Amino acid sequence: MGSSDTLLARFLALHPKLIDLSLGRILTLLERLGDPHKRLPPVIHVAGTNGKGSTIAFMRAILEAAGLSVHVYTSPHLVRFHERIRLGQPGGGRFVDEAVLVEALERCERANAGDQITFFEITTSAAMLLFSEHKADVLLLEVGLGGRFDTTNVVAHPACTVVTPVSMDHAEYLGDTVTKIAGEKAGIFKRGAPAVIAPQEPEPTAVLEAAAERVGASKILIGAQDFNIHEAGGRLVYEDGDGLLDLPLPRLTGRHQHVNAGTAIAALRAAGYGGLPARVFEQGMLNAEWPARLQRLARGQLAELVPAGAELWLDGGHNPDGGRVLAQAMADLEEKNPAPLVMIAGLLSTKDATATLGHFKGLAHALFAVPIHNQLAARPAEEVAALARGAGLNAEVAGSVEHALREIAVRTWRAPPRILICGSLYLAGEVLSANGTPPV
Repeated sequence: MGSSDTLLARFLALHPKLIDLSLGRILTLLERLGDPHKRLPPVIHVAGTNGKGSTIAFMRAILEAAGLSVHVYTSPHLVRFHERIRLGQPGGGRFVDEAVLVEALERCERANAGDQITFFEITTSAAMLLFSEHKADVLLLEVGLGGRFDTTNVVAHPACTVVTPVSMDHAEYLGDTVTKIAGEKAGIFKRGAPAVIAPQEPEPTAVLEAAAERVGASKILIGAQDFNIHEAGGRLVYEDGDGLLDLPLPRLTGRHQHVNAGTAIAALRAAGYGGLPARVFEQGMLNAEWPARLQRLARGQLAELVPAGAELWLDGGHNPDGGRVLAQAMADLEEKNPAPLVMIAGLLSTKDATATLGHFKGLAHALFAVPIHNQLAARPAEEVAALARGAGLNAEVAGSVEHALREIAVRTWRAPPRILICGSLYLAGEVLSANGTPPV
């Protein structure tokens, strides 16, 4: 038996030279595997630009607090591919182990028989195979890219579909306007399945609502219209037509996580889990974890390099809207506990670095641009620094995150700094690995 790394490397060689956006290749492979996508537990299918993973994290925490077993499929991974496939079991799910993953990947490779197929298509087929063969109560399924032609959109009868906030990202694949991108995300809506639309700007809301009506969604819930979430008296209050939940503030940091928590609750209620006791929703707020999304790194090899009293935060946000909510979260922390904000940033060349980093103008005292290793699309650190300076930030180059942290430690600050590592999930994965705190 080979290793998963060897198999995954072989899959890259099968990638078509030209990608036609369709579901033909994966449907062919799934048919050869016996159509595992037709034998899944009830599926909650989640699309959106930002907040998909966090919304899923809240749903998983709530469902597991109720004693249910929950499969989860997300992408990309941070440190190891195994993070993409969480197999549900009583007491909490676990990432797929190496032997089980290798066996599924080998079956998919044999069934594919050397045909052209994308990496995401063949690995999603392996995930579908595993989810169909391991018992669970629910499958939380995250869209990889877009929605309409995304590989995960082979599920014909989901229990519920969800679209989290939509904004500009992957314009080369999904369209150059927010309305076009929203139209692609709406491709996951299905006849007879509830459609939950997170609070967002009017234009994508209108596109998504019209698409849900067009396909005949059984119920359409729109944030701020059909459900509401807000903070009051240090608590999180959720309200919809079925009643009110008075909850603790989420463990996940940032006001944007309130939106994700509300969307998660609305989705679970729409999918038939509204009857769960209030304590389960309370526990879900406190238990939800989602690595590299405003994650505080208090221990580890990199955390040991920061100055005494300093804070070290990690976030994988990588597009302009992600930069906006991250800057807002940093501003909120500044208001509660003032500290000079120092950024360490690395971005891909496919991302709008100027718009993403520009939200930190007037907020960040300094920025160290660093390279992202082993990524062909990584933007050179010198280029990131130049773009950051163009966006109004005081930026310089560091050879690595470790070098940046050491430089920050020897400088004089008016108070122990708040250090934010951000700009890419790939950089976040490097940081978690180097810090010795990979996702579990």
